[in-house]
Amino acid sequence: MVLIADAEDPVATDDLAAVSGELELRGLAFRSVAVNGLEGATEAARETLASGDRFVVAVGGDPLIGAVANGMLETEAPTRGVLGVVAGRAPSDLIRTFGLPADPSRACGHLEGDNVMPIDAVRLTCWAPGGAHAEGSFLNLAEVGLGGSVARWTSRLPRGLGRLRRFLGFWVAVATFRPATVDLRGDRRSWQGRAHGVVVANGQYAGEGYRLSPRSWPGDGYVDVLVMKGPKSDAFTILNKAVLGEHLPNPNIVEYRSRTLSIEPERPWQIVADGRVIGTTPATFEVIPEAIRLKI
Repeated sequence: MVLIADAEDPVATDDLAAVSGELELRGLAFRSVAVNGLEGATEAARETLASGDRFVVAVGGDPLIGAVANGMLETEAPTRGVLGVVAGRAPSDLIRTFGLPADPSRACGHLEGDNVMPIDAVRLTCWAPGGAHAEGSFLNLAEVGLGGSVARWTSRLPRGLGRLRRFLGFWVAVATFRPATVDLRGDRRSWQGRAHGVVVANGQYAGEGYRLSPRSWPGDGYVDVLVMKGPKSDAFTILNKAVLGEHLPNPNIVEYRSRTLSIEPERPWQIVADGRVIGTTPATFEVIPEAIRLKI
């Protein structure tokens, strides 16, 4: 078992120590790899599988989990490896879909035994900052448009603001973002119209606990596409119902499912996937069936 954590994140460093202590108590063999940043996590996961280790555990939130999964998917046979997750105090919406605990002592219990679940990943291509072509994968959910703008503004604010950081990022994005005409093309359906955002969901949860796509399941070979065609105010007026996934059906939200999808607004939109600001549209998405074996 190889634990991967981001040494640049003091919360993750503390959680890694807690996970290590719990695994020692349980008599489980492991080694730890402390990396610097998400690119380091991707590289560490790739090297772990290449060296012959098969059990990789991401100790951190959704951005780190996504980075580790990307490294696993870049190997020749990613399904030979197993991905474990211990979120600790870091935000993770992915674990909510599977009912996995965040607390290290309880989460370590799920690292024992042989229970694994094959889950889909989603391959994403878009434009990175500076105009370069970007390609990667995510496990949970991507937001394009207003949701991506929220993540971009939030990432620019100091981490020391805590939960206020996302609150401020949200309202700055709502105030400055402009809806646009967007063209969506998939293997099952196409759609064109004015919207302020598109959700491409493999998992169910987003925004640290909102059940944004309650019909999604990351093992059915599809992503659920939610097109937000109503006013920008919907981004906060639906939140109370979205906690339990009761905001759907909604006349302001177009819902459908797809294996492949392209998104091209009339002007570039920001994209956030698994908590990471990836780039801008135009973008394409493709489901990779049963790409990762998740330890449950």
